Amino acid sequence: MASGQLSRAEALVCSGCRHACHVMLYSDTKTKLFGRIPIRHIILMQMRFDGLLGFPGGLVNPSEETLEAGLSRELLEELGVALPISVEDHVDSCHAPASSSSSSSSQLITHFYVKKMEEEQIREVERAAASTAADHGQEVLGMVRVPLYTMKGGGGLASFLSHSFIGNARSQLIDSLLRLNLVAPEELHKALTHSLGTHTHTAEDLKAALAQTEARGKRF
Repeated sequence: MASGQLSRAEALVCSGCRHACHVMLYSDTKTKLFGRIPIRHIILMQMRFDGLLGFPGGLVNPSEETLEAGLSRELLEELGVALPISVEDHVDSCHAPASSSSSSSSQLITHFYVKKMEEEQIREVERAAASTAADHGQEVLGMVRVPLYTMKGGGGLASFLSHSFIGNARSQLIDSLLRLNLVAPEELHKALTHSLGTHTHTAEDLKAALAQTEARGKRF
């Protein structure tokens, strides 16, 4: 078992721990971008209120509800549809990175689930999330699809992976891509390598923007 990971049973007996459950919803698809680039799979993530990318879900209280019932409740609030989540959908439980625990002194344990759906079900979730979900425009700024293809110049998956993710959401995504064979290992390695280069370029752009802001500030 990897460092920081727990069995489901170990996680549930953790005294004083907080628990958060999130799920990756995905489906297969035969559609093509611009009619020529196979999309292959649809994976849903969301832009959070804090500007970070993450999977749908949230905090649950195992003393009042099962992990799966709590996750389904969170999904209803964030996606606008009641999706049944089962124990079989559970992938892993682990201690969250320190930055994910906010200012609370209690340890946060994250429980990750993966649920495969039909493409039309995914589309229904997207429609509901934008029209009926209670959290739309507030805790959730919008649903996004993960581009699993790579375009000339590195656009697609590499650019997506260079964004900022909450907690261990990026590693959960990468692990799922490999474990479910949604992206070939060599293709993912290439995307990650390009993403590192994008991070370097972004850092340079931010430094330039900061300098520009400071210069303008001195004029006023």
